[in-house]
Amino acid sequence: MAPLIRRLPWRDPDAVAAALAGAFGEEGLVWLDGDGSALGRTSVIGVDPVELHRCSGLPGEAGALDPFALLEDLAASGHTWLGWLAYEAAAWVEPACHWKRPALPLLWAARFDPLVRLDRLEGRLWLEGHDPLRLDAVARCLEAIAPDPPPQPGPVAAAAAAIPLTSWRWCTDRGQFADRVGMIQRLIASGDLFQANLTACCETPWPTGRGLELLALYGKLRHHCPAPFSGLVIARGGPQPEAILSASPERFLQVSASGAVETRPIKGTRPRHREHAADAAAAAALVSSSKDRAENVMIVDLLRNDLGRVCRPGSIQVPQLVGLESYAQVHHLTSVVVGQLQEGLGPIDLLRACWPGGSITGAPKVRACRRLAALEPVPRGPYCGSLFRLEADGSFDSSILIRSVMVQGGQLRAHAGGGIVADSDPLAEAEEMGWKLRPLLEALA
Repeated sequence: MAPLIRRLPWRDPDAVAAALAGAFGEEGLVWLDGDGSALGRTSVIGVDPVELHRCSGLPGEAGALDPFALLEDLAASGHTWLGWLAYEAAAWVEPACHWKRPALPLLWAARFDPLVRLDRLEGRLWLEGHDPLRLDAVARCLEAIAPDPPPQPGPVAAAAAAIPLTSWRWCTDRGQFADRVGMIQRLIASGDLFQANLTACCETPWPTGRGLELLALYGKLRHHCPAPFSGLVIARGGPQPEAILSASPERFLQVSASGAVETRPIKGTRPRHREHAADAAAAAALVSSSKDRAENVMIVDLLRNDLGRVCRPGSIQVPQLVGLESYAQVHHLTSVVVGQLQEGLGPIDLLRACWPGGSITGAPKVRACRRLAALEPVPRGPYCGSLFRLEADGSFDSSILIRSVMVQGGQLRAHAGGGIVADSDPLAEAEEMGWKLRPLLEALA
């Protein structure tokens, strides 16, 4: 059955999310966000889900469910689903690796009726659903919002409690990280690997009793670190608070209803500078870096191979190779790989073929996953996984969950990673962990 569509006057996404959370509660709210650019022109917001699915557990564990099989069922349901898929869902694709079980679910997926959709470039807002009563309730909530745009940084961000930079504790210190970089370099020298994306994380206690609200915390993040594939999930269904707050600039996989595929791997990063000359010099150094360019090209080759498993022969192209993209806090090198799915295959076939993403694992991919599982002391969970939108018409879009904070129980956790190759400097790679995460932690502070 075709959904009901209700068009409404434009309202700022901040104000829309705040109004929905106030009317229906934060728990269960999903906001797949954009920064207003051509890539991030749309936002989708759902609240008070009408259907919810969770998958936890690795193969062989009691009660464990294959998250990809569940996603196949959801894709066939004729509804739109929003949620996350964790990095360790790879255990259902490559069971030979020694995967650690994360605290958060491998898959969390929700259906909303209605969904709120916003096109930020054209200033359009509309509701899409099947239940007229629920659609009317959401429409009344949004029509009550004042039409004037909110002052920056927005009503959501203004209400957030601060998390001091000094409260974060690294689970792997810089010396330990540098040692592990050296271990990977020895594996590369022996011919075992070409590169691997090593990660580390830091944690801070949940600041209870200080009025911390997850929507307000995300408001601070999105205004400090705008990115085209940002998002917020405040999960429902777990025994403790669970959430993801992301300012990711990286698309993982996009599939159109006709089967056209795009992936946009990022490899190569430099921090932005306030002074124009220093900022331009940082961008030029990144573009001319043989190390960063080599990392990017290796991942492009890996993704071409992954897409080749499910795309039509001859359809895979690279319209952008190692291009500079600049965001509020960092410069990146980004490539674009496209293809066309084979007849009879859909987005979940593509997801299986490419999971986990090449830009956050390494090459050869399966061997890199095995080595990283041994070197990284804690599971990644949703970090390096994806926030996704699986549409009723068969289209699909997903991010790589980098520049993100995970909330579980009494902890906030943030991860950072970097590609390690033969000529990496272990101490410089350890230093990079700090400046990659610093904008994220500063936003929350």
